[in-house]
Amino acid sequence: MRGLTNDAVRRETTAADPGPGGDAPASGLRTEYPFVLPRGYADEQGDIHREGIMRLATARDEITTQTDPRVQQNPAYLTVLLLARTVTRIGRVQPDTLVIENLFASDLAFLQDLYRRINQDGNTEVTVDCPACGNSFAVDVAGDALGEC
Repeated sequence: MRGLTNDAVRRETTAADPGPGGDAPASGLRTEYPFVLPRGYADEQGDIHREGIMRLATARDEITTQTDPRVQQNPAYLTVLLLARTVTRIGRVQPDTLVIENLFASDLAFLQDLYRRINQDGNTEVTVDCPACGNSFAVDVAGDALGEC
């Protein structure tokens, strides 16, 4: 961003920010994705948290997690660190590595798939065919409402 004034940098940064709810700004860049966990995170009080938000990963997320000593000892821990950085909320909880470590295996797999979809594919929808009528339609695999023909 060499040659830009602080005001120009600030405007550029703000223009890419989708604001509350992750709505796409005028440029069409969507950076946050709501989801619903299949089982939900059970906190220390026994409350279940299912709805959350995941943001797009940055280059810094990918780079800093790979050099973390915990990943050097156990490469599978990369998933925990990436999700702790990119999942911004699960219910009323702001996740950290301990929260991600304590998710049910099905919820961890769900978040791994969601991470891959939004960071590689750019969306959370898949096209499916209705077994009853044969019509094709898009289903949001982030846990939204069920698809209907």
